[in-house]
Order: sequence, then structure tokens, then C-alpha cells
Amino acid sequence: MKRGQTDLSLVVAVNKPEGMTSHDVVNRCRTIFGEKRVGHTGTLDPLASGVLPICIGPATRLSTYLTANEKRYRVRVGFGFETDTDDREGAPTERGTVPSRLFEDDFARAYLAGLIGEHDQVPPAYSAIKVNGRKAYERVRRGEDVQLEPRRITIMAAELVRVGEDDMARAFWDVDFAVSKGTYIRAIARDMGRELGCPAHVEELERTRSGRIALDDCVSLESLASLKEQAAIDPVRILGCRFAFADDIEKRVANGAPVDAAALRLYKPLPMVGDERICACSTTLEPSDAAPSQGEVVALVAENRLIALYAYDERDGLFRSKCGFAEGVYRG
Repeated sequence: MKRGQTDLSLVVAVNKPEGMTSHDVVNRCRTIFGEKRVGHTGTLDPLASGVLPICIGPATRLSTYLTANEKRYRVRVGFGFETDTDDREGAPTERGTVPSRLFEDDFARAYLAGLIGEHDQVPPAYSAIKVNGRKAYERVRRGEDVQLEPRRITIMAAELVRVGEDDMARAFWDVDFAVSKGTYIRAIARDMGRELGCPAHVEELERTRSGRIALDDCVSLESLASLKEQAAIDPVRILGCRFAFADDIEKRVANGAPVDAAALRLYKPLPMVGDERICACSTTLEPSDAAPSQGEVVALVAENRLIALYAYDERDGLFRSKCGFAEGVYRG
């Protein structure tokens, strides 16, 4: 085993504190677990807190399957000024008077309802998007003019929590958003201000859900340091796909051999029930008799570990290996 590698393979969820970068959290986890193979599944700005899934060891191969999920956030949109970073940590670039309608709950609700749907969004210049091989924010800090192309994003929900007033008599809106992968909440706030005729920025931001992982599934870094492997969350549960037990064919799966669909008894995805953990041996597991669809990914489990992800090929009725784990991912 290489230096800095362990036999650990698991997923944990950290409640990232405000003020740390996502990379800071990754480094702390490397120290906690003594494992250099650590990665997160979706960057959070230093200003933001909340759900940050962390993959340890070979489980880092799951990152691809955990980043394409819906994200939920609670954000405080502050009105009255815009900044170069689109959040409160940036330098103000434009100021404006807050119109009275922005203090009205009914107006705020009606406006937010109109945001639901698809949009072309220009990401913030201060972002990790690479431009000719270098991150956009690095170029901006060097004084370069960065122009990013718009991206298609979807806002699935935009619910007003409350309208408030800060100590400078400026309005703010606390909003719960559900958005697609790649959406920048800072850009939503920026564009809201421009559309409403009053410059705006993100004042506070918390990710409340990433895919099937909620805040209730997360632990603090302090708790993680004492819990370590005990903080593992079930990768099968957070993947949200159907699964099958493969103890009888574990060696074949380890070699990446295709598996006849008829040889797998599929079970329905495990439900999300807050903090409740549903283990592999639970009598509440529900068989799924629905025929597999082309490209459907299923999880294969053996000895209470996720050992592989397989995708269905309807041409020959076989499941074929997409991602294997020599050291199965621990299910907690």
C-alpha cells in the first residue's frame, strides 16, 4: 500500500462551517483519516455553510455519481448594493436605493414564483470555472477581464421564508432554493437585483441538501474527528438507485465480468428517512420486479459493502461494469 493510503473506503457528510474553503475541509479529513485520497462532491464558497459530501479512499470514484444531483439552499439575498464577487465578502461595485415593494411579502412571493424554470445563467467571474486552463477567479485577481459563457440551469423551487430589514434599513429576502447542478446562487442573487432595479448580493448561504444527503445526515468536523468510520453514510442509500446482493458472484463482479439480468434480484432504492439508517439486512427491503431500462445503473452489494455499479445493456440482457471498488465502500 502506498504511503498516505489506508484500507478505508467510505462516504461521510460534513456540515461545512462558514469561513472554510471546501479544500480546507478535504485537508482536515485527510488528517482525520490518515488517507490522502479524499475528495468532495460539490464546492461551497468560504462564505457558505452546510452539506458537503466527502469521499474517502477508493470511494472517491463515486464522486461522478454524486455531483449530478439537485441541490437545495437557504440564502439571504441582501438588496442595496452589488459586489465584484456577488456576495458580502466582495467589494461593492454598484449601490442603489431599495424600493418599497421589496419590503412586501406578497411582491417577493410573486416574483420568486416567476423564477421557477430554465434560465441561461452567466456564472460569477469569481468562480472555479477554468478559462484556458486556469480558474476564472485566479485570472480576475491578476487583473484580467474574464467573460464567462452562459450556462443552462434550472430553478425547481424558490420559496420565500421571510422578508426582513437590516440595520441600515435595507431589505433582505430569506429564500429556499432547489436548483440543478452547476447553478450559482450568487448569480441568482445578482440577476435578481438587476431585474428588480436594485443591486443585490448574497448575504448568507447554507446548503441544506445535496442530492439525497440532508443536513441531518451531516456531522461537524469536530464530531468527525472522534467518530471517524462511525460517521459513514450508506452509499447505496445516497445513490438512490436500485440494488442487488451479489455475495454469490462477488469474484466475477470483482473482475468486472458482465452479469445476466436474470441472475440479479433487484430491490427498490432505499428511502431517505432523516437520520434513520436502513441496513442491508433490514426486513423492510422491497423487491423491485420492474424490468431494467437501457443504461440503468444498479448498485451491487456484498458483505455489507458496495462493491460495484453496473449498467444495463438491453441488447443482450446483461448488466455491465461501470465502476468497481477493489475495497468495497463501507455501508456503516
